[in-house]
Amino acid sequence: MREVTKYGKTVAEAVSSALNELNATLDQADVQILEEPRSGFFGIGARKALVKVALTKTPFDYGMDYLTAVIKKSGLTVHVQVEERSARVCRCTLSGKDAAQLIGKHGKTLNALQFLTDRVVNRDAEHRLKFILDAENYRETRRKALIALAKRVAEKTVLTGLPHRLEPMPAFERKIVHTALAKCSKVRTFSNGEEPRRYLTIAPRS
Repeated sequence: MREVTKYGKTVAEAVSSALNELNATLDQADVQILEEPRSGFFGIGARKALVKVALTKTPFDYGMDYLTAVIKKSGLTVHVQVEERSARVCRCTLSGKDAAQLIGKHGKTLNALQFLTDRVVNRDAEHRLKFILDAENYRETRRKALIALAKRVAEKTVLTGLPHRLEPMPAFERKIVHTALAKCSKVRTFSNGEEPRRYLTIAPRS
């Protein structure tokens, strides 16, 4: 269990500082007041508040609990394996005999599950923790497919002189297309629409 000890002019200030360092909210921690603040007499004998704050449940825990609960309710045989975990990113692989069922057409089911997990994790968090989900190595396969698609559509755009609109896709997938064509001097890319129907257009560069 992680814990930190912090000073502050007030108990509230000390607790806020501790929670900020732990990337947690008050309902995720236990607070112990070690010393109450004291103003002293003309500043003599003054002291700051001192608190010890210990995590009881982290944003990561909330994310894992949510994923486990959704998978259990689905009745699918799928396991969540943490591949990478830091203060900002958690990469998980969904494995098991039914993992492919959580991908969906063009990854829509996987993207939706990732989006919902992200919302649960960051609902009250002071610092964003991004959950990235993968299954059956889909993310890498999709990345390569998007790059190939970007190049094909770019060639078609140059040939016809007309802009071409791609199907709606999440921001991280649009970024893959943007990056793939960033150095192409004959086309430009831009996004339109509102989430989750935001789409990318590849147009001739004037």
